[in-house]
Amino acid sequence: MFTFDNSYVRELEGLYVFGCAEPKVAPRISRLNYSLAEELGLAPDELDSPAWAQYLSGNAVAPGSQPIAQAYAGHQFGNFVPQLGDGRALLLGEVFDGSGHRRDIQLKGSGPTAFSRNGDGKAALGPMLREYLMGEAMHRLGIATSRALAVVETGEPVYRETALPGAVLTRVAASHIRIGTFEYVAARSDFPLLKRLADYTIARHYPELQGQPYIEFLRAFSMRLAGLVAQWMGAGFIHGVMNTDNMALSGETMDYGPCAFMEHYDPLAVFSSIDRRGRYAYGNQPAIAQWNLARFAEALLPLLDEDGERAVELATQEVDAFAGHYRGAWLSVMRRKLGLKREEEEDASLADGFLEAMLAGEADHTLAWRSLADAAEGGESLFGLFVGNREKLDAWLPRWQARLAREERLRDGIAADLRRTNPFVIPRNYLVEEALEAASNGNMEPFDRLLDALAEPYAENDATRSYALPAPREHTACYQTFCGT
Repeated sequence: MFTFDNSYVRELEGLYVFGCAEPKVAPRISRLNYSLAEELGLAPDELDSPAWAQYLSGNAVAPGSQPIAQAYAGHQFGNFVPQLGDGRALLLGEVFDGSGHRRDIQLKGSGPTAFSRNGDGKAALGPMLREYLMGEAMHRLGIATSRALAVVETGEPVYRETALPGAVLTRVAASHIRIGTFEYVAARSDFPLLKRLADYTIARHYPELQGQPYIEFLRAFSMRLAGLVAQWMGAGFIHGVMNTDNMALSGETMDYGPCAFMEHYDPLAVFSSIDRRGRYAYGNQPAIAQWNLARFAEALLPLLDEDGERAVELATQEVDAFAGHYRGAWLSVMRRKLGLKREEEEDASLADGFLEAMLAGEADHTLAWRSLADAAEGGESLFGLFVGNREKLDAWLPRWQARLAREERLRDGIAADLRRTNPFVIPRNYLVEEALEAASNGNMEPFDRLLDALAEPYAENDATRSYALPAPREHTACYQTFCGT
C-alpha cells in the first residue's frame, strides 16, 4: 500500500479543491506497469488484485490519501484562459519512491470535478493506453516524462463521437505543477500565494536554489526546458499541444494527447487535429518553448524585483538567453547522434547539413540517424532511405567522414556509440493506432507486443525489426492525432 504524504494540500491552500471520484460500475485492471511499481516500493503481485482495482479506479480512497483537483490557468494556442484546472483528474497525494524522490499519484478520467466546465470527466480506454505507451517509450529513450502505473477499465462506456470503453489512468509524475499554475496565481495578484508556490516548487524541484534570488529559479527552469525540448527534437517527437498548462516545472514531458513521432523528416510536420495553423509543428517547438517561458517569467515578475521596470529587465534577459541554452543543448544532442565526442566549431553546421539532406531526400528521420552507424563502418544502408533528392546527402557525407577521422577513434567504436544513441524503434503512428484499435475491441496482444518492442528501442533484432518499418506514405500523408478528451 502507498504511504501518502500531502504536502501540496498542506502548503498550497487556494490552488485546489477537494474532490471524489465518480463510482465505476465494474473496474478491472487492464495493464499494470510492474517496473514502475517496483520503483515506488510496491510489490507487483500486491497490485494485481480486486482491492487495487477499487483504489486505482477511484471507487475506494486509500488510507492517507486526500484527493484534490488542482487549479491552474493557461495559454491555449496563444489565448489566455484564467481558470482551467483538473477537469477529469484527481491528485491522490504524493509518495516517496525507492530513491527518496517525491512522486505525485494522480487518477486521470476519474469523473467530473469543480473544474470540469460541463465535461463528463471521463476517459476512454484508447487514449489512456496511448498515454501509457508514449510515457514508457519516452522513458526508455531517456527523456524525462510522467509515466503510467496502471490503466483500469471501468466497465462502462464513454460517449464521444461513438460509444467507447471507459478507463482510468494512474499517472505518476515528479509533480503536476505547471507554468499555468503560476499563471493562475499571477492573474489573481495574490503575492503571498505566488511566493508560497515558488518556494514550494523550488524546494521540490530545485532544492539547490533555496534562499537564492528568484531569478535563479527562472534561469534553472529555462535551462531544464531547453534540454527537454532538445531531446524531443533529437527523437523526432512532436508534443502536439504545448499550451502553458501542459508545461511541467519539473522539466518532465506530460499530457500525451495529440502527440506523435515524426516519420519522414519535415520541420513543418503537424499531426494534431486541433492544431489547424501549425502553431505546435515539430520545427516550432523550440520557439514555442521560449514563448511559454516568457509567460512563466511574466507570472514571476513580482518576485524578481520590487522595482517593476527592473523585474521586466531581469525577466527579459533570461527569456532572451533561452535561445542560447537551447542551441547548446541541441548541439550536445546532435553531437551524440553524429557520433562525435570532441567539440569543433563547425559541428552545428554539420548537424544542420544532415537535416537539410534528410528533408531534400524525404528520408525517414529515425532510420536515417540509425543508419549512420552502418555508414561509419562503410555500409550503404543509409542511401536506400533517401527516396527523394540525394544531392545534399552526397555533398554532406564526405564532410561527416572527414569529421569522424578527426575523432581519432576506431570506427567500430563510433558505430557502437551511434547504435546506443540513435534508436531503432519508436512508437510509429500506424502501429500505435493498430494497437489501440485492437485494444478497444478487446484484443490487447498487439499493444503488449508493441510495448515490449519499445522497451528496447536501441535493440536491432528479429523481435524489433518489424516495428522499425516506416508507414506507407499514403498513411502518413493524412495521419492525425486527437486529444482523446
